Amino acid sequence: MVAAFIAWVLVLAIAAYACAGGTDYGAGFWDLLAGGPDRGRRPRWLIDHAMAPVWEANNVWLIFVLVVMWTGFPTMFQAVFSAMWLPLALAAVGLVLRGAGFALRKPTRRLAQRRVYGAMFGVSSLLTPFFLGAVLGGIASGRVKVGTTASADAWANGTSVLVGLLAIAATAFLGAVFLCSDALRFGAEDLVDYFRRRAMMAFAAIIVLALIGLPVTHGDARYVWDGLTRGLGLLLIILAAVAGLATLVLLLRRSFGLTRYTSVASVALTVGAWGFAQRPYLLPTSLTVTEAAGAAHTLTWLVIVTGIAIVLVGPALVLLYRLDTMGELQELTDADTQAPRSAGGSR
Repeated sequence: MVAAFIAWVLVLAIAAYACAGGTDYGAGFWDLLAGGPDRGRRPRWLIDHAMAPVWEANNVWLIFVLVVMWTGFPTMFQAVFSAMWLPLALAAVGLVLRGAGFALRKPTRRLAQRRVYGAMFGVSSLLTPFFLGAVLGGIASGRVKVGTTASADAWANGTSVLVGLLAIAATAFLGAVFLCSDALRFGAEDLVDYFRRRAMMAFAAIIVLALIGLPVTHGDARYVWDGLTRGLGLLLIILAAVAGLATLVLLLRRSFGLTRYTSVASVALTVGAWGFAQRPYLLPTSLTVTEAAGAAHTLTWLVIVTGIAIVLVGPALVLLYRLDTMGELQELTDADTQAPRSAGGSR
């Protein structure tokens, strides 16, 4: 029971990262496609202002995923990182370059350097979700087993490529939906329809990739396919589709109040469906949750630490996201960061 609980904590953490971090990746995707300095100036201005308060906090979910995997399911952790070290290493490099590009682009004065840092941010926002999705595709297709050595086939196969592309499309969808609301929040009326069109384009790409994926997953990831086409897996997929279609309808009607919630629900429910489809396996069809679980006392302490984290960190993150969506968070200016001066003058 404890192992199963920790496994669902892992799924929920992955869903949280897919939604929170995915929105940031999507913003970086549209930053990459915004065009030259003149054409892309306004979209990039909005992306900078929208991401600035929360982009670092969103990576908390990724750290939590790794901690739960390493501590709760060490056998799975070893198998995944042994077989998938290359795409995971490329994703880690992408995370570092993405953060550096975003942080260094704004204060840089030279146009050439801004282009370099902007390219780092945009390209990494494209490649990182692809490699993470490719890893999930390799796991879902049963190519990762205990003792599996690293090979290109583990992550450069049909299912992995498809899930990687779906990850890019889903992040682009989330990013564009959130930027529609951010454009209204920052008074950038000219950018509302700009990102609204891109959100609908990304949703169309998701539909096309999902249709392509039907025969691919049927033949290459049969266990997960069976789980997604019956029972709770199918129910969650249907709910995810309904949430996605609701987002599209709201976008068409230019009613942006609920689009963030419905778009997040569509992605989170899809991740949940994948979790149900793999039951009882962590690595289909070779390693079950029970077989992968660590020592009993370790799992008990992990449950305790998870509860403490929910109590201490959860409210802070909820408050941060709430203040951000309400437009209460503002950038620090030079005046805010200037060292205080004594009454007698500078020191």
